[in-house]
Amino acid sequence: MTATTYKDVWDLDILFNGGSASEAFANHLTETSESISAFEKKVNKWSPLNTTEDVGKLNGLLEEFEQTAKMIRQAGAFVSCLQAQNTNDKSAKSLQAKVTSLSAAFQTVLTGFDSKLTEINDTVWLKLMEDPSLRGVSFVLTERKERAQEKLSKAEEALINSLGVDGYHGWGQLYDLIVGSIKIPFEGQSLSVGQAFNKFSNPDREVRKGIFEKWEEAWAESSDLLAKTLNHLSGFRLSVYEQRGWEEVLKEPLHLNRMKKETLDMMWKVISDNKEPLVKYLDRKAKLLGVEKLSWYDLDAPYGKTESKASYQEGADFILEHFARFGEEMAAFGRMAFEEQWIEAQDRPGKAPGGFHTYFPESKQSRIFMTYSGTPSNISTLAHELGHGFHTYAMRGQHYLNRNYAMNVAETASTFAEAIVSDAAVKKATTTEEKLALLDDKIQRSVALLMNIHARFLFESSFYQERKQGPVSTERLNELMLSAQKEAYCGALDEYHPMFWASKLHFFITGVPFYNFPYTFGYLFSLGIYGQALEEGKGYEEKYIALLEDSASMTVEDLAQKHLQEDLTKADFWEKALKVCIDDIEEFLELTENK
Repeated sequence: MTATTYKDVWDLDILFNGGSASEAFANHLTETSESISAFEKKVNKWSPLNTTEDVGKLNGLLEEFEQTAKMIRQAGAFVSCLQAQNTNDKSAKSLQAKVTSLSAAFQTVLTGFDSKLTEINDTVWLKLMEDPSLRGVSFVLTERKERAQEKLSKAEEALINSLGVDGYHGWGQLYDLIVGSIKIPFEGQSLSVGQAFNKFSNPDREVRKGIFEKWEEAWAESSDLLAKTLNHLSGFRLSVYEQRGWEEVLKEPLHLNRMKKETLDMMWKVISDNKEPLVKYLDRKAKLLGVEKLSWYDLDAPYGKTESKASYQEGADFILEHFARFGEEMAAFGRMAFEEQWIEAQDRPGKAPGGFHTYFPESKQSRIFMTYSGTPSNISTLAHELGHGFHTYAMRGQHYLNRNYAMNVAETASTFAEAIVSDAAVKKATTTEEKLALLDDKIQRSVALLMNIHARFLFESSFYQERKQGPVSTERLNELMLSAQKEAYCGALDEYHPMFWASKLHFFITGVPFYNFPYTFGYLFSLGIYGQALEEGKGYEEKYIALLEDSASMTVEDLAQKHLQEDLTKADFWEKALKVCIDDIEEFLELTENK
């Protein structure tokens, strides 16, 4: 019996009272604007001396950098929460535009700051980075300097940032507006896309099929608008790349994820070479569901007639119990998140689809968003987002510049937390049927990360190549998506989801290009860490936190070498990680052999 009852609605008022009408938040935006201006003046005044005397100036600028960055992050996090909790909040949309403007202004100042870094010659730079006050942030500063050297002039980059507010980012915001207006009819109700999406895990195939047909129709009705949005967003991005002389569209996402192309290529190669067990699972699942082949809407279907449901309270207690078995720090963070109402999980109309974690650096708090309906998958999602939160919590002692970890490493922490909970659920199962249902849910995530994400990567790779020649039509987008899905799923499905390019938010996110492969990287990378954790037992938490602390101040290849003694450009690591997934599938196939 738990001593605390957890509420499934988050508390935003403690951050800025009054929601989108908050006077405190309006003041925060004003103060943020003033902070950007103050930072800009100091950057403009700074003329690098190309001597070690630059240390003091650089440290002063870094303090201003940190303060302003925290304020903008605080504002962006708040607005994202407002928009997610109520897609009809028009004031929140207006505030989003203001925050986007402030972010663009800050990026412009940072472009100037980075440009000044390039004025320091390499010999002096090395000496500066050896200074005790800068040594701890030398990786990040050197990274900024090197990236700036590959971009356009300060004035040109400033112009790009400015035009991006109503161009690039404007198209991304239009997507959010379109999605907020889409309604899916179901049994006399009008569902938001988030509510409708949850129906794909319904045990009744007729429900899944029916909602899928309405789902496809709804997205198809807006497909021309969505295609135009995607074309303009990607066109803006490609134009910037062209001006910078970047021919390879993966250059930016690989840089942002601090990884080599050799690592990415090896990961996908090993996955492609080992998909046979995944196909066997899909075939067996089809047989168990009484169909010749699975369709897209069957991929999230639970196995069996016994539908496992857990209240929000039960889900929270289960997560905390097993976080505690791994380590005290993770459990303490989880309890704090539930007790202080950092989580928005209520199932109600008007919420945005999906789930996310966001961080408020000035308040030193996280917020987690999802729609909880009691399925094992919901519990896994909740654990996943708590994993993101734990990552920021584990890094709380690091310099702010060393806390901007790349997306692929961020997904490691979230997937690691997910693995703890899903493994615990399988082991706790008291009957074969329950074990199969939980194993199935676990394998579904492997299919999503190794096949669905692969399809997204294949689609974006081919789409960007065609987009270089001009806009891509709605019909062609459907064709590219269908081709990518057939390749990624090895032809194992009967019906696919050609409109997936429209329904998946990740293709329309402006902050991060190729918002796909980092998920798969994080999933498999986490399995390598998780394997070590199982071998070493409860005391592993200290090593795990040490890895997280380093996750924003080195490349992923160096991170793996230092903490796991693994070479990510070689097949061995990825094969060992995949074996964990394959073991689950083999157990599932064995248990269902005679069914």
